[in-house]
Amino acid sequence: MAQKSSALGTRDRIVVVAARLIQRQGYVGTGIKQIAKEAEATLGSVYHFFPGGKEAVAVAAIAYSAEEFAEVLRDGLAGEGAPGLAVERCAGELATGLRESGWIDGCPVTAAALETLGTDSEIQRVCAQALRGWERIVEERLLGAGFSAQDAREVATTVISALEGAEVTAQVARSEEPLRAAGRQLARLVGSYGG
Repeated sequence: MAQKSSALGTRDRIVVVAARLIQRQGYVGTGIKQIAKEAEATLGSVYHFFPGGKEAVAVAAIAYSAEEFAEVLRDGLAGEGAPGLAVERCAGELATGLRESGWIDGCPVTAAALETLGTDSEIQRVCAQALRGWERIVEERLLGAGFSAQDAREVATTVISALEGAEVTAQVARSEEPLRAAGRQLARLVGSYGG
């Protein structure tokens, strides 16, 4: 999934570092100087690649993080078997990853979205695109399992909403259980449709 930052070019290092920082300390708590320092880049190179400054870096970082999670979803939902069990497996993977990070590596999309609520910003737009993209991945899996279009769309929205909320709750509680419980209940929900 993520490459070692030392193997990346300067622009990509900036994006990966910004994604991790936003994931751990939010958009507001992440400064452009910190991004440059941790990416081993000069401030000039950050502004060269991102003339829009911190917001432009954040937009690229959120898009990067969105694709990372999309890969987790695609991998977790792929293959044969009931889609409900696949959703539960994804929730379990999120729980394990969160615990292994010491409860700090939450969803950078959620963090940035919450911090910029009420603004008509590019950050809000990229966060909305990320959420809808994740919903589409789940929706496609449910359609493939025989769900009607409306049910697939609504259940996919429910799955992503529940996983995102459970991830925040797990971070606050410093426990895997909110994600694992959400996974179990989502599996039951999906299974109730015959999936």
